[in-house]
Amino acid sequence: MNLFQSIMAIAPTVIFVLGIINLVTGVMVLFSCRCIAGAKITGKLMGYPAYQSFYQYHCYIWWVFWTSVIVHAILAILVFGIPF
Repeated sequence: MNLFQSIMAIAPTVIFVLGIINLVTGVMVLFSCRCIAGAKITGKLMGYPAYQSFYQYHCYIWWVFWTSVIVHAILAILVFGIPF
């Protein structure tokens, strides 16, 4: 029972950190995806080597993003419940 209480004590912190990771990786996906509305911006950025090295990790950013979203949602529902 003590282990469960300690997990529940850190769960809000983990939920908050995962929310920040969701925001950061969401922005990273937006700027590294060439098929989203900002294609004109990313098309111009492709000329820069720094952007090209960032763009090569686009698929990995998606994995981090969705893993974080799923864990964040599950923890939030388990800890705080469904609000309606």
